[in-house]
This record gives sequence, structure tokens and C-alpha cells, in this order.
Amino acid sequence: MHPNTKAIRTQVNKTDEMEHSVPIFLTSSFCFDTSEEMRAAFADETDDNIYSRFSNPNVQEFTDKIVALEGAEAGYATASGMSAVFGSFMALLKSGDHLLSCRALFGSTHNIVTKYLSKYGIEYSYVDASANIDEWKKNIKPNTRMIYVESPTNPGLEILDIKALADLAHKHNVILNVDNCFATPFGQLPISLGADLVVHSATKWLDGQGRVLGGVIVGKKELIKEIYLFCRNTGPALSPFNAWILSKSLETLDVRMERHASNATWIVEQLKDHKKISSVKYPFLSSHPQFEIAKKQMLNGGGLFCFELKGGLEAGKKFLDSLKMLSMTANLGDTRSIASHPASTTHAKLTEEERQAVAITPGLIRISVGLEHREDILKDITQALDNI
Repeated sequence: MHPNTKAIRTQVNKTDEMEHSVPIFLTSSFCFDTSEEMRAAFADETDDNIYSRFSNPNVQEFTDKIVALEGAEAGYATASGMSAVFGSFMALLKSGDHLLSCRALFGSTHNIVTKYLSKYGIEYSYVDASANIDEWKKNIKPNTRMIYVESPTNPGLEILDIKALADLAHKHNVILNVDNCFATPFGQLPISLGADLVVHSATKWLDGQGRVLGGVIVGKKELIKEIYLFCRNTGPALSPFNAWILSKSLETLDVRMERHASNATWIVEQLKDHKKISSVKYPFLSSHPQFEIAKKQMLNGGGLFCFELKGGLEAGKKFLDSLKMLSMTANLGDTRSIASHPASTTHAKLTEEERQAVAITPGLIRISVGLEHREDILKDITQALDNI
């Protein structure tokens, strides 16, 4: 079957009620008919469910669908995107190891890397997302255990050459861990390019309607086993209800991402020469610095774009306050279009120097393009620009 068909048709086995839509298994634990069955389950001799912190039918169904969509060997779902990122670090890195990462990261990921890894004796180095592969090679150390990247990056939408990074990582026996949240499996397939692990904040496009939190990690079976054991013991379990929501959401991800991307592509073409904007950034816009890489490894440009306002911080505030339809909220990947100002929200805890290093300027605006009619989205953006 095509991966999209698998995402729709993968389901938990029917109960005696013969339901067509999978029920929610809201239970903390599971029963056994015999003591031998229970012993075998605890000895990992069977895949029987024991406790929902370990596994749950709804959570497994959601995980299996992402495994199919990403072309992975195995996966594990967590309570949030950040628990997926943290779990992928802590299960596979130990004291004395070195993490090599792109500098442009989501604010909370940056905080984990810079403030918490050192508490466990884990070193890190940053490389600019725009750097060539030789710069990455220079930063590989004898103790480098993992390369971690976002592509596209948050919020600057920089594109990294995943295949080149995978080739480098494997040459040095290093794990390549790719955050594919912004692209989704319908926009990019990092594992097909050589990535060992892929992480997602399922809260974003995978849910697509701003309802629940969730995260997921997929990749090589032996790596996922270590992540599963770490998360099983430390407890960032995805709730069955959230997993049920996310699993149903995946059945429409293909058609949603097609609309998000087509809306975004059309809107950036209308805005790229606007007199109040100094620059527009979108992976499939020919002016993007990594346009050729994006066209090579991405299936579409995704549903996010950003632009730099002439007038800086004050212009940014006025633009947001002038919006009538677009939402201002701490999220992205919704059916409803969202505008945000990274310098004062998602990346506010970075120093000014750190923000400048990843091109987060005072006038940068990020737009998450929704499923509304594209002309209505554009109309709200342009009327807000006119009020600056």
C-alpha cells in the first residue's frame, strides 16, 4: 500500500463490538487471563499491553501510522514535541558525549541544549544552518555522538542539506536526528535521505486543528528501543485520548498539507514586492538562499513563511495589532492562519546576540498559513500592512 493509504487503514484490531472507528482505550492498565501471560509480558517476551505509561492501543496506532508515513523501522510517541526531542537526546547521549547542532533551533530546544545538557556532562557545538558541509565536518569531534538539525528551521525557514549531513554523520559513526515538524512526511522524508531518527511535535501540522499536545520519534529499530526504555521509565507518555485525536488527524494530513502549501505559495508571490516588506522567505520562493536544496529534498514548500517588516519592532507590533482575522497564538500548523512575532514570543528568552545569530530580527513576522480561502488570508495581511 501507499504510505498515505497505510495512514488511513492502519487500525487497532476490532473489539467484539465490530466498530468501524477505533474506540478510545482510556485505561491505566490491562488485564491478563493467566499468571503466565502476565509474567511473559513483564519479561518482554510478548507485545501485550501492561500499563499505559508503557504502551496503549491508541498510542501504538498513531505511532504505526507515522512509522509508515516516514518510512521508518519503528517509533515511540510522547506527551509533547519537546519530550520527544529531550527523549531522543537523553536516551542516546551520555556524559562525555558531544552533540553537534544547527544554531537555528526552536527556543525550548535551544534551552535544553545550552542549559541542561551540561548538567549531565554532555557537550554541544553549534553550526550556522547556512554553513556548507565543510564547516560541519570541522566541528565533528572524536566524542561526537549525534548531529541534530531542524529543516526547515524555526522560525527563519533555513534549509539544511539532509543527505550531505547523513553522509557525513555515517562516515563518522554519528547519529543524524532530524526535526521534520515544519515539513511533515508529506513535505519531506529525511529517512529516505539517510537520517537515523526523525522527531515531530505532533501538536502542529500532524494534529492540524490546535487541539492536543503530542510528540513522536521514529527511525532505526535499535535506536528507538533505547528511546522507548528511557521514556518508559521516565514517564513522558502520550495520553490515549490525544493519541486517538492525532491518529484520526493523520487520515487527512495529505489533503491538508496540499492546501496549506498551495495557499502559502500563492500568498508569498503576492507579498514578495510589497512596499512595507523588505524581504519574504519561503522554501519554494526562488529568492530563498537554499532554494536549490529545498527543491531537491522537499516535496512542497510547506505552510509557513516569514517576512521582514520595514520599521522593525514598532512596525511588528502595529502589524499584529492591526490583524482582524489571523490569530495571535503560541502555535502553528492550525486550520486557522496564525501570525507570530518570534523575537517577543518563542525566542524571547534568547539574548539579543543569540537572536541576531539566527536571523531573528525585531521586525520578523512568521505566518502559519491556514485552510481559509487564500484571498481572505492575503486580505487580512495586506490591510494590516497598510496600517503600519
